[in-house]
Amino acid sequence: MSHAVHSASDEQPLFSMGFLLRTMAVITVLAVLTVAISIGGRWFGRHISLAGNTDSTAEISVTIGRDSVKFPENAIRFPSQRHEGAAERVDLYLAWPEMQGYGKENHLRFDDVAQSSGLIFLQLTQSTMSRDMSGRLEPIYSHLLEGAAETFGNGLTLHRLRADAGYGDEVLLTAPVKGGPDYVVRCMLPSAPDKAASGDCQRDIKVGNDLSVLYRFSSSHLDDWEHIDAAIRTFVEARLMNRSATSP
Repeated sequence: MSHAVHSASDEQPLFSMGFLLRTMAVITVLAVLTVAISIGGRWFGRHISLAGNTDSTAEISVTIGRDSVKFPENAIRFPSQRHEGAAERVDLYLAWPEMQGYGKENHLRFDDVAQSSGLIFLQLTQSTMSRDMSGRLEPIYSHLLEGAAETFGNGLTLHRLRADAGYGDEVLLTAPVKGGPDYVVRCMLPSAPDKAASGDCQRDIKVGNDLSVLYRFSSSHLDDWEHIDAAIRTFVEARLMNRSATSP
């Protein structure tokens, strides 16, 4: 009778319990990493696409000089300004004509430079001058003009500024306003309509107690100058927390 000879190794299972546990641990870690990368990738991708924008509509209260205003976060242009308290200035950007901040419906106008002409940019600061742009027409701008005025269209008149006035290639556009001072805006007009930039026109107005609102928009919207001016004033005045003190 033959006797089979078995070595100790023959009695051991093909995979030891320790090996199986280590393998399971590695698989678990890899699974966790996969989920983390997936979630993290989506978060990172979202924040790259936002590029500093936010779709949060939570309101931020800011005090500038003698005025307090509140704006939704998605209308405040720079992340560093999205906090409550005193500030020297606040920069806003709004989709025109909706007058709304960044959102899913209009994100391309904020994300795509080619569509940025559909935005209006605002900068709010405490007034450093006693007059806004309309108020500076007679005492300042009228002394810097040269050449004959030209009809521009949409009720606007174009005025050339002297080369030594310090405004480069900008021109001055004015229009009479019923019951108020003339509308005045400075623009860097493009050589062709399709070359208009997102902020080649600028104007400033006074709002509240002592608030200067400088806003920039594309010259492609000059045909809508009256509506833009009224919309900006309404937008800021409606968000003045001290508006009862300045209301007529």
